[in-house]
Amino acid sequence: MGLRDLVTDTRPLRNDHFRRLWIAEIVTVIGAQLTVVAIPAQIYAQTGSSAYVGLTGVFGLVPLVVFGLYGGSLADAFDRRTILQVTTAGLIVTSGLFWLQAAAGGMDVWALLVLFAVQQAFFAVNMPTRGAVLPRLLSPEELPSANSLHYTVAMAGGIVGPLVAGILIPITGFSWLYFADTVCLFATLYAVVRLPRLPVEGVTQNPGLKSVIDGFVYLRGQPVLLMSFLVDIIAMVFGMPRALFPEMAHVDFNGPAEGGLAFALLFAAIPAGSVIGGVFSGWVSRVSRQGLAVVWCIVVWGVSITVFGVAVGLAEHAQAAMLLVAVVALAVGGAADMASAAMRTSMLQSAADDSVRGRLQGVFTVVVAGGPRIADTLHGAVAVYIGAAATAAGGGVLVIVGVVIASLAVPSFVRYRVVTAAQASSPRT
Repeated sequence: MGLRDLVTDTRPLRNDHFRRLWIAEIVTVIGAQLTVVAIPAQIYAQTGSSAYVGLTGVFGLVPLVVFGLYGGSLADAFDRRTILQVTTAGLIVTSGLFWLQAAAGGMDVWALLVLFAVQQAFFAVNMPTRGAVLPRLLSPEELPSANSLHYTVAMAGGIVGPLVAGILIPITGFSWLYFADTVCLFATLYAVVRLPRLPVEGVTQNPGLKSVIDGFVYLRGQPVLLMSFLVDIIAMVFGMPRALFPEMAHVDFNGPAEGGLAFALLFAAIPAGSVIGGVFSGWVSRVSRQGLAVVWCIVVWGVSITVFGVAVGLAEHAQAAMLLVAVVALAVGGAADMASAAMRTSMLQSAADDSVRGRLQGVFTVVVAGGPRIADTLHGAVAVYIGAAATAAGGGVLVIVGVVIASLAVPSFVRYRVVTAAQASSPRT
């Protein structure tokens, strides 16, 4: 395999609609990451408590579960372009409200959390709809590459956003970060307006509880897809210590409570690793044993988080060196997570019928976005008793143990294979 086989496969960018969505994502992801950093930073600055920061997990999770599942049923009932237009407009409005409250001097922490929950409701409907759209725009063999491109851009924004936010928050405050997010979202609105009409192919159902239940009934007969959800839950719930980053940056690495360099580096490390992994993701579309590859990626993630926690725990003895180790460990974990996410997303998109694709993407959204929010609450609560470093290290160990047990319990996932484009064209296939 040469260098050209390793670097990102850009074939999906030949599609005009995907290219517009992807370019818009480049613009909007930086603004979105500014908000992702600004919200916990604002809450920590107002309260000085990681437990309050952890509450973003609760206030983000409830609308993600409710509207993620309901949004999936909406995506299987109505034109998906219309849903994307409405939800993108909703995200613009809520981001604008974040800007206004910060410009006015802030608001009560509980009101801030409620506004965050409303924003997450729009996000929860938008994401499964967007995931259901891609298989209509691209061929099945292009999906792994398209997902790698998506995650690479998303994580690149995760580098720039935290770095910029960590530097600017002490200088400009929070309002300008929220304002930038609001303006950037108009790029996505333009891209979704330019999409063709995307009605559901096949038999549709009225959105609601019955439609959601029918989606779960369909999923119940897909053990490989169920397992792909489970291993991601294990990786994120036990192994995502982001709610502890403000405390670690302030207490363990002596940064200011409002942000600072250590704060920015911790938030940027995982996305940085994901971008590096994305740049060299050409191999992802050539993997046939995707189940086994996902398991190995999650084991690497667990090891990385364990090393990260240990490094933070040793920071008092060699602060600069341990910060470097912590950042590198998070970056390695980010690269592994990017590959895992691209393969799991492609497995789901290519396996589902179009008539249930929105609902399965809704479940996927709940799992992928909900897992870290459960982790925010869990890590924030546990850290109060055993400390931030021990919480992170222990979570990494639980990831390794959990994914090994799950793999032994469902061996069909480890054995799962796909026929890649290269194999399909081989005379021996």
